[in-house]
Amino acid sequence: MSLNLKDKENVVVGVIADTHGLLLPAAIKALEGVDLIVHAGDVGNNEVLDDLKSIAPVFAVRGNMDMIEGLRELPETEVIEVGDVLLYAIHDIRRLDIVPSKAGFAAVIFGHLHCPSVSEQKGVLFLNPGSAAQPRRNSPASLALLRVSGNSIKAQIVNIDDLTL
Repeated sequence: MSLNLKDKENVVVGVIADTHGLLLPAAIKALEGVDLIVHAGDVGNNEVLDDLKSIAPVFAVRGNMDMIEGLRELPETEVIEVGDVLLYAIHDIRRLDIVPSKAGFAAVIFGHLHCPSVSEQKGVLFLNPGSAAQPRRNSPASLALLRVSGNSIKAQIVNIDDLTL
């Protein structure tokens, strides 16, 4: 799916995952001003998506816990075109059944692990924003910002525990 952001030189994508029905005020604050939001699954309830949609357009994938009406209909994967780059969203990275570098993706966005991580493999950025509501393994509550300019893409993990409201 694509969003017409071709006229915009620099696009900021908010990336969030594993909210499990809780969208903290600090997460909302961190997402203010983004051009679009990608939710990498385990949304938890439809209200979270509605709240995110009040900030920016939202692309969301279904997580293993998204079984209520409105969420179970979410796709398992999503292809998102942002300017000159393609993003691939999936909840559980272990279910990845494509070779992102061969498919032309600049980034793979995933959740499920509740721990933030950023890595690069074969020229593809792999981004897990962590959990914005239920972090694990001593990780803070977090999300990520992707900055896209042309075919350049940069990721930043945002510790929302550090944000003051």
